[in-house]
Amino acid sequence: MSESKAVSLTRLTKVFDTATGPLQVVAEFTLDVRGGELLTLLGPSGSGKTTVLRLVAGLERPSAGAIHIGGVDVTHQAAADRNVGFVFQNYALFPHLNVFDNVAYPLRLRRTLPAVVRSQVDEILDRLGLHTLAGRLPSQLSGGQQQRVALSRALVMQPSVLLFDEPLSNLDAGLRAQVRAEIRRIQRAFGITAIYVTHDQAEAMSLSDRVAVMNAGRIEQVDTPNELYNRPRTVFVATFVGKVNVIPGVIRHADSRPVGMLLGQTFALRSWSGPLNDGGQAVFVIRPERVDMQTPGAGRVLQAEYLGALEEYVVELEGVELIVRRLAHPERAPLAEGDRVGVVIDHASVHAICGAGEAVPRG
Repeated sequence: MSESKAVSLTRLTKVFDTATGPLQVVAEFTLDVRGGELLTLLGPSGSGKTTVLRLVAGLERPSAGAIHIGGVDVTHQAAADRNVGFVFQNYALFPHLNVFDNVAYPLRLRRTLPAVVRSQVDEILDRLGLHTLAGRLPSQLSGGQQQRVALSRALVMQPSVLLFDEPLSNLDAGLRAQVRAEIRRIQRAFGITAIYVTHDQAEAMSLSDRVAVMNAGRIEQVDTPNELYNRPRTVFVATFVGKVNVIPGVIRHADSRPVGMLLGQTFALRSWSGPLNDGGQAVFVIRPERVDMQTPGAGRVLQAEYLGALEEYVVELEGVELIVRRLAHPERAPLAEGDRVGVVIDHASVHAICGAGEAVPRG
């Protein structure tokens, strides 16, 4: 992957005029996307991720800030002049055009020579396994095939950057996993820079080189999926990216090394973000699969859920509720609500968010 900046967004702000007054949906948004990477904008509805995508595409104009694509300032360029491919949520295929003509449409719009159109469309349909479907209408295709046609139409333009706006939301769960793997394979094969928008955490984690977690129009953290999951910098990121236990605690220094104090236990602290002050308040982030149980114990099972391959529990201990997730075993009966259990935390996997000043979710 190239380290060049394929897309640079600098202090982007977008304010919409509404009946109740100005509404800021993107605020001082700064992000660099590297050449050849797939970067996902992940966040809840209303976090501004689709607006950022539309600003890059030129479908919206920023209220402030700058957009550079391939080192060129395109902030005030029309969408048609940006050489950006866009894969929409609803595919946006023309129902009266067959697969070939749908894919050829943007080339014909550019007045490309017919022989070049034929050559480029044939090549892209071959590479995406759609050549035998070239004469079919969209209504004669499955959801996954329609998605590949939409992707082919975006790629045939040889865009500088490819934008995806929740492209799998209309597919069922089984097909969604298959198509997202295909999107990742195709993106890598073409070596194209891509920005992908989703609110689905599993989708973001499985597809992305990096993920930018958004909240209220701003970036909370940009990192690899592994870093986001194991070393979140804010409580919002910790709680939005997968299930998690977030527990208040205290940091101490012992022999010049940080230790955490959690549920009456002291342990060597190996991972943290924020200022590490002796005696400072922190929240400890513990993923459910890093907590185990033993019987009997001082805790009590409040909720028990059998998920086939997994068992998931909520255990109350010393006034704190912990989510525990473990592999199911055919020779071990699942626990039931009310069972007394002890809790064993993998302290080496505990991450501390220090000096965050954020509210800690209860329960």
